[in-house]
Amino acid sequence: MASVLVVEDDPGIRTSLIEVLTGCGHVVRSAADAFGGLREVTQGRLDAVILDLGLPDLDGSDALRMIRGISQVPVLVVTARDEDAEIIRLLNAGADDYLVKPFSGGQLAARLAAVLRRVDQAMGYGGVPEAGGPLHEAPAAGRGPVRVGDLLVDPLARTAVLSDRELQLTRREFDLLAYLAAHAGQVVSKQRLLTEVWREPYVDDQTVNVHLSALRRKLGETASRPRYLLTVRGVGIKLVEPR
Repeated sequence: MASVLVVEDDPGIRTSLIEVLTGCGHVVRSAADAFGGLREVTQGRLDAVILDLGLPDLDGSDALRMIRGISQVPVLVVTARDEDAEIIRLLNAGADDYLVKPFSGGQLAARLAAVLRRVDQAMGYGGVPEAGGPLHEAPAAGRGPVRVGDLLVDPLARTAVLSDRELQLTRREFDLLAYLAAHAGQVVSKQRLLTEVWREPYVDDQTVNVHLSALRRKLGETASRPRYLLTVRGVGIKLVEPR
């Protein structure tokens, strides 16, 4: 059982979300706008936030950034925006996962359960960060720093430096890069990444694609003109030294 905050302005949708979550055994609080949601985040312990982007007082992406300024509570964004650029922007802003409308109650319950499991695994016990509490990172993918070309990845310090410039990566982007660095030169399938990095083998491959796209942008490359992240069609992805 988790304590979940639903931030949704549409009364009908909000009621439906509450019914699904309470049916799963969760304790649910709700807010109809962004500032109401922010008040809930600051006032008590939460295990997760379901955040709609189309809020009347503040765009949900701005609300997400404000939540991240005060708390590391897991946030599952629900949105009608399905463009890659928008999804990448949300993940970079601190979303832990996203659902594109329309979606079923079963999808919501499964995605929320997956987010809560990832947090539990990252922390090493059956709890989640308190509002405003420190971020508990996932275990390091390797024992020591790995250098690939001008890229230096340090799993223990959780830093990635490219040509003396530290990359600003989200938690999941760093976990993904650290795993690829620990297996540099090896082709890693997306299924393996979902199992080892996300620890959710049944999540859609698009989740990996979105994070790889964000990593490529921060590494100064594209899928059509790769430098470090080389796609082996039909097999997977590998981290290589640029030629």
